[in-house]
Amino acid sequence: MRERFYHLGLIVAATWIAEPASARTAPSTQDVQPSTIVVIDAGHGGLDLGGIPGQAVAEKMMTLDVALRLREVLEASGYRVVMTRDSDVFVPLPTRVAIANSYRNAVFVCIHFNAAQRGGANGIETYFYSRDSLPLASAIHYYVSRGAPSSNRGVRRRGYYVLRKTSIPAVLVECGFLTNSTEAQYVQTVSYRQQLAEEIARGIRNRSSVVSGSRSPALAAVETVPLQPFIDQTKVQHSSKRGSRSSKRRRSSHSSSSASEKTASVKKKRTSAPRESED
Repeated sequence: MRERFYHLGLIVAATWIAEPASARTAPSTQDVQPSTIVVIDAGHGGLDLGGIPGQAVAEKMMTLDVALRLREVLEASGYRVVMTRDSDVFVPLPTRVAIANSYRNAVFVCIHFNAAQRGGANGIETYFYSRDSLPLASAIHYYVSRGAPSSNRGVRRRGYYVLRKTSIPAVLVECGFLTNSTEAQYVQTVSYRQQLAEEIARGIRNRSSVVSGSRSPALAAVETVPLQPFIDQTKVQHSSKRGSRSSKRRRSSHSSSSASEKTASVKKKRTSAPRESED
């Protein structure tokens, strides 16, 4: 009996020695999975086509396609992914924000494409609002702008609703202009949309190098991006409307005063004429 166990032990030991060291020490899949949750927001959807009226390529379909591809890439890397929409439906902005804020230790990535009346407008730009979101925005922008055959429009700070209302790091990446004939042609190819998804995923994966302060290209991108002042477009619009109303009131007041002055002048002439004749 002792000899039997002894030989069995030798067999097990020999098998363990013959097994590759990588196989013996490799942790389980759960141990290597990133703990971060990525909430992906495909811009627009449903009745909201995105872009500008008369635009040939619907933004809502391009954002959804890139978002779905990004989900596949991230899940293959072990990330847990949550989608604000995974089909052609309309999701209100507050709902998108609520989904993002319901997850701790998460990042929020909004995917959009740009549009402009001027057909020559082109390039990649990435937006953020809170300072905590700047490393993520810079890392994603670095990889997307590097991989896209378009100009680099930089990282910018704006108070868009989905960025201002989220309590986790949040970015909005504009993956080119669909109103630009060259960029629209790129975007309509499967290979380019797949490339966009992979570059965004690289930015998400490598954002930790920015946070840790290691010398990396993404960190260099952060150091060259100043924290730009927040421009609340709604306040600007309201301000312009108030300014317009004020100018209208001033013009109206000026017109009224001018009219009254003219009336007074006419009355003065009428009353002064008899006096002159009397003199």
